[in-house]
Amino acid sequence: MTIPILLLAAGASTRLEGKPKQLLPYKDKSLIRYMAEMALSLQTGPVVVVLGAQHERMTAELADLNLLTPFNADWPEGMASSLRVGLNALADQSFDAFLVLLTDQPHVTADLLRQLIHTRQQTGRGIVASRYGEPGNLGVPALFDSRYQDAFMRLSGDVGARKLIQQHADDCEGVPFPLGAIDLDTWQDVRNWQASSQSQQ
Repeated sequence: MTIPILLLAAGASTRLEGKPKQLLPYKDKSLIRYMAEMALSLQTGPVVVVLGAQHERMTAELADLNLLTPFNADWPEGMASSLRVGLNALADQSFDAFLVLLTDQPHVTADLLRQLIHTRQQTGRGIVASRYGEPGNLGVPALFDSRYQDAFMRLSGDVGARKLIQQHADDCEGVPFPLGAIDLDTWQDVRNWQASSQSQQ
């Protein structure tokens, strides 16, 4: 089974005053490199890292890794454009499903991604998403059957995978991931995450 991984890393981190969250240090490397290496470790298919704002710095950070790194010139539009660019980078390849990840969920693990894939194999559902936050809330990381490609290509604006998860709830299975509620949108988020990481060392 071939399952490419789309890692969305095109945002400008505007609430961090433009300091790229993708380059925040984590486990002796940058967050974007940590996430990319984790995705590669699964060896399920190509890994696509969609770049946008400050793409030169991101490209340099990932230069020696075996990745596809398409540039999303429309990154200010929002997440939908990055999803389209990521899937277009796979246009000449056939695959069974694809995983969607964000760079600002630092508690994502390879084991979680394997669990998403395993749950798909067990249930046959077209979408397997992470469950966190409010009861019943499902989001990324999430796995989508390849038949959802066309729906992703029709998305626009600052909407992403969660919209399709909500629209196709009857074809969705959830995997518990309580730490998925932690993302890095503000400096307070970053400080809380760094303090938590240090306390666990």
